[in-house]
Amino acid sequence: MARRKHEEAAENHDRWLVSYADFITLLFAFFVVMYAVSSVSEGKYRVLSDSLVAAFRNVTTNSRGIEMAVRPQPPALATVLPKPRRAAREDKAEVQRREVKEKMRSMATEIARILQPLVKEGHVRVTETALGVTVEINASVLFAVGDARLAPSAANALRSLAGVLSATEFPVTVEGHTDDSPISTPQFPSNWELSVVRASSVVRLFVEAGVPARRLTATGYGEQRPVGDNQTPEGRARNRRVAILIEAPTVTGIPSDVPLANPVAGSPMPGRG
Repeated sequence: MARRKHEEAAENHDRWLVSYADFITLLFAFFVVMYAVSSVSEGKYRVLSDSLVAAFRNVTTNSRGIEMAVRPQPPALATVLPKPRRAAREDKAEVQRREVKEKMRSMATEIARILQPLVKEGHVRVTETALGVTVEINASVLFAVGDARLAPSAANALRSLAGVLSATEFPVTVEGHTDDSPISTPQFPSNWELSVVRASSVVRLFVEAGVPARRLTATGYGEQRPVGDNQTPEGRARNRRVAILIEAPTVTGIPSDVPLANPVAGSPMPGRG
């Protein structure tokens, strides 16, 4: 049997290209690193170094790197600095708010005093709220059923109230309210008209008693803002009312009854409007 001739593998003369490519790659990476290092500003390094030295040694340096001693500012100087204008304005505003609150509290107490008989009977409620002072008067004290003309007995009480209001500068809003019982007459086609005219009647009396008309506003809400349950006689009685709001927007605090107000908490204001 013939012996196979050994076939020698052909010599690869291109192996040097692999090593050359690796060398070129490393050389490129080297130049990239050198370029990145050389692009950092020496001045930035100097500023960073000076800052660290000054922080740890409690000294500062100038642009030439020369150390300069830092003298701490005497703490007594801070006490003689003038108060910031903003703080002074806030203090003044706070003083004004306290003055307004005191005026409103004094006025609420005076109103509760002059209306004390009606307050004790549950027909009037004087309340100090975040918006000012609210005086709720049951409609049965002021008007006949379905009518917007003030009763003669109610005019004297309202004139006394007007005497307190005329001595102040606060805006006054008079609100008319009804229950949900519908009304339909030639004069009052709905509860809207009835509530508005009732509020206007009170405003007219205030003007005649000396309260400046520019401070007065009359508005009617009909049955849209009840304070009681219209399903009960007591609730409907509370809803038929005239609310007098003495406005003081700067007054803040939790709503609370004035001490001379209705002594029986939550008691309804009886009667029909």
